[in-house]
Amino acid sequence: MKKIIAFLLAVVLMIPSALCLAEDAAVSDKEAIEYALNLANNPDQEWTYNSGADAWVLSVVTAVTNPVIENEEGVSVCVPGAYVTGIDTDGDGAADITAENDPGSVKGRLVIDYEATITSTNGQTYTASSAPVILNTGAAGYGNSSNTAAASTYAREGYINVACGNRGKQDSYTAESGETVYTGDAPSCLADQKAAARYVKYNILLGNLPGSVDYWVSTGGSGGGAHAAMFAATSNNPDFYDYQIEVGAVGVYRNADGSYCTTVTINGEETELSDGAWGCVAYSAITSLYEADMALAMEYTLNPDFSFNTDFQKAMAGFLSQEYMEYINGQNLIAEEAKIGFDLDGDGELNSTVALTIEYDEEKYADTNGYGGTYLNLYLAELTENLQWYADSLDYAEGWTWFDADGNALPDEAVAGMTAADKAQAFIEGRYAKGNSGSSMGGPGGGRMGGPGGTPPDGGNGGPGGTPPDGMGGGPGERMPSETGDSSERGFDHADAAANSSGDEMDVGTPDAGTTQAVGSSTNSNNYSSYAEMLASYEADIAEITAGDAYGKNIVNLYNPLNYIGAEGTANPTWMRIVCGAKEGDISMFNSLNIQVAALNAGIDAAIEWQWDGGHVPSEILGNSLPLWVDMMYGEYVSGVETVKPAAEVQSVNGTAESASGTDLSDWVSINDEGKVSFTLAAGMAYRTKGASKAVPGFDVIDYGQEDYVFGDSDTNARHWSVWVLKTLQENRDTLESLFNQ
Repeated sequence: MKKIIAFLLAVVLMIPSALCLAEDAAVSDKEAIEYALNLANNPDQEWTYNSGADAWVLSVVTAVTNPVIENEEGVSVCVPGAYVTGIDTDGDGAADITAENDPGSVKGRLVIDYEATITSTNGQTYTASSAPVILNTGAAGYGNSSNTAAASTYAREGYINVACGNRGKQDSYTAESGETVYTGDAPSCLADQKAAARYVKYNILLGNLPGSVDYWVSTGGSGGGAHAAMFAATSNNPDFYDYQIEVGAVGVYRNADGSYCTTVTINGEETELSDGAWGCVAYSAITSLYEADMALAMEYTLNPDFSFNTDFQKAMAGFLSQEYMEYINGQNLIAEEAKIGFDLDGDGELNSTVALTIEYDEEKYADTNGYGGTYLNLYLAELTENLQWYADSLDYAEGWTWFDADGNALPDEAVAGMTAADKAQAFIEGRYAKGNSGSSMGGPGGGRMGGPGGTPPDGGNGGPGGTPPDGMGGGPGERMPSETGDSSERGFDHADAAANSSGDEMDVGTPDAGTTQAVGSSTNSNNYSSYAEMLASYEADIAEITAGDAYGKNIVNLYNPLNYIGAEGTANPTWMRIVCGAKEGDISMFNSLNIQVAALNAGIDAAIEWQWDGGHVPSEILGNSLPLWVDMMYGEYVSGVETVKPAAEVQSVNGTAESASGTDLSDWVSINDEGKVSFTLAAGMAYRTKGASKAVPGFDVIDYGQEDYVFGDSDTNARHWSVWVLKTLQENRDTLESLFNQ
């Protein structure tokens, strides 16, 4: 009986957070917002037909009623042509203009065919009411993204594609008083993306747009990957409602008693409107930043042979590693072997629940600077499995050039006769040059990893946000046109999520512009003349953030997905997938591991993919793609129709590269005659740190520039907010002060 009473009480207490109370002022706001954001009431909506993709694209429309920066708070939608009868230009509900005449751009309302079906390339069948919706999260470097038209990338798969703008860390506006007002703090990026999602879902419910309100997939790369993960991890959490209400988002209103209303009126009835996701594919998700400094410091510290730029940096990394050990051990993490897929206790079974901890023993773990334990065993198991997957999947490689041990390109007949073990051995030894191993529809870009400080090796793309050489694209990847030939003309180099997100105003910090260190130098800070000055700056900045923003929220805590996955008040996504390059220098692999562990323990289907020889924001490779994952998840959780990865077309003709460009892994990795790989944690960390180093590894990676919420310039340091760095600076002042800038 007590349980029943408690349940009924909980239901009663929940009512005000879901319903608008009739006597509240919120009701009039609700009516006005819902009228204004009903696409049917927008006479300026314009649809452009793309005959090559058979898709209709909605012109950018403003997603909120009170935008701060209008050209960053809009949304555009791309709809597969099969779902569209035509465009109603005179308001009678009938299609006046159809695709048959290739009409170009037409003002009017979409007429939707709910009977039509599209079967994706992987065999799932969708309709206008069941089609998954792909939300492309921009925010490269946590910066702003200008509104842009949605690309037709996924039209042939039957998906609805959504592109939205967002404010970012470098944004400000001029108030009526003439004062410059900053508007880039967290969670402005995420709040704008949530508002855009609400707009599209609301118009789907109204019948103005096709698509499912239930099967939303967020995706993006780098800072966009962070927001894709955060969008899914924070689904429907009230912590973010005030920020959406502030800009006039639809479907979230504040009642007079302080509770929230999250319904919209559809055909006279109140219907819940979600701001969350069903799934997520995040590429190089730079999150959680809360633990980023410590986690990256631990990776460098696990390699006793890593050469730091200065003794100060080495000491900082050591102290932060100790903090990370204590932090992880304080989280009470567990891993269910059946969910994680590894025999962590070595009993030959997958039926145990193992506590994940880090331990320190200088003698027992001498090859990793004294660190070991079950948490690091899990890390090694994941890293090994990901390399094994790569080695086992090389039959999917397209257009690669394979070489013999003397560096000579193999003849075609030799390539045709290569076994899986032969290819695995060649891969481990770096005897290849990559061709088309990925899919232009699969992910957000193919930029290679940048070297220390953002200088790319071998002419590749610059480090994330670093200064690109010779006019090449810096950051998470190059522009990538869709397979339909539909490319976007946008003046930026942060092409998140298959050219569906904009970031043309991106101005990401580099280590010699607004941060606490200089690129490739032995100077720990260009901006502070003394340790005391730097420490005072940290203390002031973090005190300000800890005090809370206008809504009393700590913006760092808001952007920690681990605070929300499985938490009360959050609607968990069904599945998540995070893809990183194993040479990733912008975030530790520990970060995605922590998200996976939290998600699995919350009942979320969570996968991580760490691509060996891949850098920041890698492309999908070796048969994988975003559509494959969406269709697999849809088959498993919705349709019951299994999606199977297509068989590889084994390469029979060698590529045309003149020399091998692969990374020789044989100093770190062993492979047996059956193609099975193995390596130690120490070897894995030597591989990680050789290619993934930052200018100052392990020291305030958040203040590197792109991972901050307030942007610095060449004269002004970015805001500090790592409580762990501050704790290290305070508690170890006697040691660190004597090393600073020496």
